[in-house]
Amino acid sequence: MNKKMNYLIMILMTIVMVGCANVEDTSNKNGETEIQEVTTVNTNENSEEETSTKDDDESVVEETQTEPNNELFAGYKLMEVDGGDLSGHRESNVVVDIGYGDREYWAFTNEYGQLVRVVADEIILQDDDNEPVLSSGRYYPDEAKVPGVESDVLDEGHIIADSLGGVSNAYNITPQDSTLNRHGDQAYMEEVIRKAGGATNFEAIITYPNTETQIPSSYQYTYTIKGNVITDSFDNVNPDEVNESLGLTDSEPTDSSSSNTNEDISSIDTNGNGMVTIAEAKAAGFSMPITSDHWLNLDINS
Repeated sequence: MNKKMNYLIMILMTIVMVGCANVEDTSNKNGETEIQEVTTVNTNENSEEETSTKDDDESVVEETQTEPNNELFAGYKLMEVDGGDLSGHRESNVVVDIGYGDREYWAFTNEYGQLVRVVADEIILQDDDNEPVLSSGRYYPDEAKVPGVESDVLDEGHIIADSLGGVSNAYNITPQDSTLNRHGDQAYMEEVIRKAGGATNFEAIITYPNTETQIPSSYQYTYTIKGNVITDSFDNVNPDEVNESLGLTDSEPTDSSSSNTNEDISSIDTNGNGMVTIAEAKAAGFSMPITSDHWLNLDINS
């Protein structure tokens, strides 16, 4: 009897011990699962933080890349003005694109609203076949009314002509002597660029006698044609009157195609670059204007 009781007790104790062991294993397993779950959550949070940081960094890079960094415009406010705006008013210390269409011709004003500089990497000629050019040869029917153009002897003179791809707002117009603009140094310079098919590294510097007027006293143009750097400087005056006062009116050689020789050209083209500038023509005794049918003009642009 005692032996049976002892045997039953041993069986019961074994059952109890096995049960406790199972409970403990289950508890450990549940604990491990919870730790794994927490670890998984932390890993995901770190991943999200890293992704967020990476996206932020990329955003900063993109923003930095899109910010303008052009030293040419330093100190100037970039403005957009319609090419046909007839207003003669200019803002101070601004830069405006005065190129028609996709051309980039940059015009700069000083603190007095005077147009003082125009630059272009490339002068692209007017395209009559693909651009809306009027029968007058212009993009717009009229030009900006900059103070001074109301004078009988002053034109609404383009710094970069329509034929060279310039617009007609106040940032490309200055009051310019009519003879100078139509037949003199200005017209001659524009014709040289047209005949050459364009130019590069173009720069115009406009000078004024004081800070009150919008009528320039002089112009200086620098541009490159076929690798040759050309600089033309002239005052905003009637060239005919100047030539007459200097006694140069009758000094121009006789217009004759028979005198059209390479010897004549080489004597005028002092630097031998194949281009005759306004300064070289004047130094050789030629008075302005040099018309389109003049033998010198034909040889210069051939």
